[in-house]
Amino acid sequence: MDFLLRRQSHTSGTAGPQMQRPQHAPYPPRNASLGGIPTVHTDVPITAVFLFLFICGAATHMTIYQMNRRRGHKFVLSGMMFGFCMARITTCVMRIVWATRPQHISIAIAAQILVAAGVVLLFVINLVFAQRIIRAMHPHSGWHPFFAHFFTAIYCLIVITLIMQIVAIVQSFYTLNSNTLRIDRDVILYGGTFSTVVSLLPFPLVLGALIIPRKTRLEKFGSGRFRSKIAILLTAAFLLCLGASFRAGTNFKTPRPRDDPPTYYDRAYFYIFNFTVEILVVIFYVVVRIDLRFHVPDGSKGPGDYSRMSALNSKEKGAGSDTSARIAGDEAAFDDTAENQAKYPSEAAKVHAREERGP
Repeated sequence: MDFLLRRQSHTSGTAGPQMQRPQHAPYPPRNASLGGIPTVHTDVPITAVFLFLFICGAATHMTIYQMNRRRGHKFVLSGMMFGFCMARITTCVMRIVWATRPQHISIAIAAQILVAAGVVLLFVINLVFAQRIIRAMHPHSGWHPFFAHFFTAIYCLIVITLIMQIVAIVQSFYTLNSNTLRIDRDVILYGGTFSTVVSLLPFPLVLGALIIPRKTRLEKFGSGRFRSKIAILLTAAFLLCLGASFRAGTNFKTPRPRDDPPTYYDRAYFYIFNFTVEILVVIFYVVVRIDLRFHVPDGSKGPGDYSRMSALNSKEKGAGSDTSARIAGDEAAFDDTAENQAKYPSEAAKVHAREERGP
C-alpha cells in the first residue's frame, strides 16, 4: 500500500518530462515505493520461491485440518491458515505477472491490494489465541459480554479499515486531484498504523492477564504447557508486528521520486518484512501444532467449560497422533501443582458445588 503514497506534488510547475500528466487513468505512480516495480530477472525467481513455500504451507495446514476433521477434532483456525496461504499464493502470482507487464497499472493495483489485505487473517488468528488464553486465566472476565463485544468491535474495525484502504488505493490511481490524493494518503497511513496496533494487541492483552491476580484455577485447554502457548503466541505476534511496524514507518517518510528511491525501499526489505515474516509464522504454527495446543472443546460458552469438558479433550488426545501424545505427555499446565490446586479452586468445581447445593 505504500506504493500509493505519491503524486501529491503533481500541481507544481517545475515538473520535468517524467512528471508530465498521463492522458488517461489509471495513472502510474510518481514516487518510490517499498520493493519498487518488480522485474523479471530479480523478482520473479525470489517470488517463485515464496510461491512454492506458501503452496507447501497451504497443503500442510489443509492436510492437518482434514485429518483432524475426520477424527472429530474441530479446529477452524487451520482452515484460516490455509486461506491465508492461498491469499499469499495469489499475491505471488500477481507479483510475477506484474513483473512481466510492468506498464500494466491495473495489475499493479491488484498486486498492491493483495499485499495489503492478506496478512489480516494472521492478525485475527492471533487475537483468537489471545482471547482463549485470557478466558483460561480469567474465566469470569474473559467470558463477560463486554469482553466479547470488545473483540467483535476489533474484528469489525479490521474489516472496515481494510475496505477503506482498498478504496483509497484504487482511487489514488484514478485521480490527479491533490486534495483527493492527500485524503487517500491519510487513509493509507491510518490503515498501516491500525494494522501495527492490531498486530501488537496480543502483548498487552496477554501480559495484562498475567499481571492481574487470578481468582480461580487455570481453565486448561489443548495440549502442552500454558506458558508454551503464551510464548508461541507472543513469538508470532512479534514477527507480524515487526513487519507491520516497518511498513507503517516507511509510509510516514517523505515521498521520494520513483527514480531516486531511499535505501529502506530496497527489494530485500520488501521480501523480508512481508513474505519472510509471514512464511516464518506459517511454518512455526505447523511445527508447534497449534491445532493441538490451542484447541478448545466444542460447545464452550462460559466459565468452567474448558475444565468441565477436559475428559473429552483427554480422549481426543489419546485417539490422536503420536505428536499429540508426545505433547500431552511431556508438558502439563504451569500451575498444575498441589499448592495451586488448593489456592485456586476450579471453576468447574465451583459450578458443580452450586449444582449440588441446588437452588
